[in-house]
Amino acid sequence: MMRNVIRERREALGWSQAELAEQLAVSRQTVNAIETGKYDPSLPLAFKLARLFGEPIETLFDDAAA
Repeated sequence: MMRNVIRERREALGWSQAELAEQLAVSRQTVNAIETGKYDPSLPLAFKLARLFGEPIETLFDDAAA
């Protein structure tokens, strides 16, 4: 699993997991699994996250921790 900064970015914007999930069209459980490193998102979902946070995928996910 990759390390990621999704929780930090979400919290910085003041969003709940449910609010982020709604914007991504996924479940809150999916957001939780991504944040805790239990699930690596698909490439389309990773791109959605990058667009939503206005950052390159590389800044959100670190594959060196894999």
